[in-house]
Amino acid sequence: MGAGDPLGMSATHANAAGMGGMRAAGDLVARLQMTRGMRLPEAKRYVADKLGVGPSDLSDAPTMHEVRGELGLGRICYGGAALYPDQPSAMEAKFRIAEVLGIPVNCVERFRTHARI
Repeated sequence: MGAGDPLGMSATHANAAGMGGMRAAGDLVARLQMTRGMRLPEAKRYVADKLGVGPSDLSDAPTMHEVRGELGLGRICYGGAALYPDQPSAMEAKFRIAEVLGIPVNCVERFRTHARI
Protein backbone atom coordinates (compact mmCIF):
# COMPACT_ATOMS: atom_id res chain seq x y z
CA MET A 1 0.00 0.00 0.00
CA GLY A 2 1.34 3.35 -0.99
CA ALA A 3 1.30 6.54 1.02
CA GLY A 4 -1.70 7.82 -0.93
CA ASP A 5 -3.70 4.61 -0.56
CA PRO A 6 -6.99 5.38 1.25
CA LEU A 7 -7.34 1.76 2.41
CA GLY A 8 -3.89 1.89 3.98
CA MET A 9 -4.78 5.11 5.80
CA SER A 10 -8.09 3.67 6.91
CA ALA A 11 -6.45 0.53 8.25
CA THR A 12 -3.81 2.58 10.07
CA HIS A 13 -6.44 4.81 11.65
CA ALA A 14 -8.58 1.84 12.70
CA ASN A 15 -5.55 0.26 14.33
CA ALA A 16 -4.63 3.44 16.20
CA ALA A 17 -8.16 4.35 17.27
CA GLY A 18 -9.54 0.84 17.61
CA MET A 19 -10.10 1.12 21.35
CA GLY A 20 -12.83 3.68 20.75
CA GLY A 21 -11.01 6.42 22.64
CA MET A 22 -10.48 4.26 25.72
CA ARG A 23 -7.18 4.36 27.54
CA ALA A 24 -5.40 1.28 28.81
CA ALA A 25 -3.43 1.16 32.06
CA GLY A 26 -0.18 1.79 30.17
CA ASP A 27 -1.65 5.02 28.80
CA LEU A 28 -2.54 6.11 32.32
CA VAL A 29 1.00 5.40 33.53
CA ALA A 30 2.47 7.30 30.57
CA ARG A 31 0.18 10.27 31.26
CA LEU A 32 1.61 10.55 34.78
CA GLN A 33 5.15 10.25 33.48
CA MET A 34 4.55 13.11 31.07
CA THR A 35 2.38 15.44 33.15
CA ARG A 36 3.99 14.93 36.55
CA GLY A 37 7.51 13.94 35.54
CA MET A 38 7.27 10.64 37.40
CA ARG A 39 9.70 7.84 36.74
CA LEU A 40 8.15 4.58 35.50
CA PRO A 41 8.08 2.68 38.83
CA GLU A 42 6.60 5.70 40.63
CA ALA A 43 3.93 6.22 37.96
CA LYS A 44 3.01 2.51 38.00
CA ARG A 45 2.70 2.55 41.78
CA TYR A 46 0.53 5.69 41.69
CA VAL A 47 -1.88 4.25 39.11
CA ALA A 48 -1.97 0.85 40.81
CA ASP A 49 -2.71 2.43 44.20
CA LYS A 50 -5.50 4.58 42.77
CA LEU A 51 -7.03 1.54 41.02
CA GLY A 52 -6.63 -0.66 44.09
CA VAL A 53 -4.36 -3.24 42.44
CA GLY A 54 -0.69 -4.17 42.48
CA PRO A 55 1.69 -2.77 39.84
CA SER A 56 1.97 -6.19 38.16
CA ASP A 57 -1.82 -6.26 37.75
CA LEU A 58 -1.66 -3.28 35.39
CA SER A 59 -0.47 -5.59 32.59
CA ASP A 60 -2.88 -8.42 33.46
CA ALA A 61 -5.71 -8.03 30.94
CA PRO A 62 -8.37 -10.12 32.75
CA THR A 63 -7.72 -8.34 36.06
CA MET A 64 -7.80 -4.91 34.47
CA HIS A 65 -10.96 -5.80 32.56
CA GLU A 66 -12.72 -6.38 35.89
CA VAL A 67 -11.16 -3.34 37.58
CA ARG A 68 -12.21 -1.09 34.70
CA GLY A 69 -15.77 -2.38 35.00
CA GLU A 70 -15.90 -1.97 38.78
CA LEU A 71 -14.53 1.59 38.70
CA GLY A 72 -16.59 2.74 35.72
CA LEU A 73 -13.52 3.36 33.57
CA GLY A 74 -15.08 1.66 30.55
CA ARG A 75 -14.20 -1.77 29.31
CA ILE A 76 -12.07 -2.08 26.21
CA CYS A 77 -13.83 -4.04 23.47
CA TYR A 78 -11.59 -5.48 20.81
CA GLY A 79 -13.24 -6.12 17.49
CA GLY A 80 -15.30 -2.94 17.24
CA ALA A 81 -18.56 -4.22 18.73
CA ALA A 82 -20.21 -2.44 21.64
CA LEU A 83 -20.28 -5.48 23.90
CA TYR A 84 -20.76 -3.48 27.10
CA PRO A 85 -23.64 -1.06 26.52
CA ASP A 86 -24.05 -0.54 30.28
CA GLN A 87 -20.43 0.61 30.64
CA PRO A 88 -19.27 4.22 30.21
CA SER A 89 -18.47 5.44 26.71
CA ALA A 90 -15.08 6.92 25.91
CA MET A 91 -15.86 10.46 27.12
CA GLU A 92 -17.66 9.29 30.23
CA ALA A 93 -14.75 6.96 31.00
CA LYS A 94 -12.31 9.86 30.68
CA PHE A 95 -14.30 11.82 33.27
CA ARG A 96 -14.02 8.83 35.61
CA ILE A 97 -10.29 8.42 34.90
CA ALA A 98 -9.70 12.07 35.81
CA GLU A 99 -11.73 11.58 38.99
CA VAL A 100 -10.21 8.25 40.07
CA LEU A 101 -6.60 9.24 39.35
CA GLY A 102 -7.01 12.81 40.56
CA ILE A 103 -5.43 14.26 37.43
CA PRO A 104 -6.58 16.80 34.85
CA VAL A 105 -7.45 15.36 31.44
CA ASN A 106 -7.42 17.99 28.67
CA CYS A 107 -10.50 16.80 26.79
CA VAL A 108 -12.47 16.59 30.07
CA GLU A 109 -11.47 20.13 31.01
CA ARG A 110 -12.36 21.41 27.52
CA PHE A 111 -15.70 19.61 27.67
CA ARG A 112 -16.47 21.20 31.04
CA THR A 113 -15.58 24.63 29.67
CA HIS A 114 -17.66 24.27 26.51
CA ALA A 115 -20.61 22.76 28.37
CA ARG A 116 -20.26 25.33 31.15
CA ILE A 117 -20.23 22.70 33.89
